[in-house]
Amino acid sequence: MDDVVVRTVARVVIPFALLYGCYVVFHGHLSPGGGFPGGAVLGSAVVLYTLVYGLRRGASKVTHRISARLESGTLLTYVGVGLLGIIAGGTFLTNLAAGFPAGRPGSIVSAGMIPVISVIIGLKVGSTLVTLFHTMLGDDSEGS
Repeated sequence: MDDVVVRTVARVVIPFALLYGCYVVFHGHLSPGGGFPGGAVLGSAVVLYTLVYGLRRGASKVTHRISARLESGTLLTYVGVGLLGIIAGGTFLTNLAAGFPAGRPGSIVSAGMIPVISVIIGLKVGSTLVTLFHTMLGDDSEGS
């Protein structure tokens, strides 16, 4: 796209969208939000970059291979964190009942394993969105 206005607005908006996505992911246990909406914002910022600057530049920032590996890696990490609850004597994804520290209420490092799970889900959703977008555009030249 050769529209100067669109490129200029995207250049301003995308960093704030990435920052806001990180904020939503990291504060999901304290306020509305969390991994899914934050990951959707993060993935959408990458998709916006690709739409504005083209597939070649977009795929160079977050390659199909990286997003696909991040997608599968976060799934394995999520299962691993869930198994920690079982190892700690609870059920899958048991949180405070399994003995994970609660932290100080109202701080980012609180709520036991929930912030960790939120980050994992945020990365999973964002990488899935980017992987699906690149796949629909036909960018599988790097493999997965």
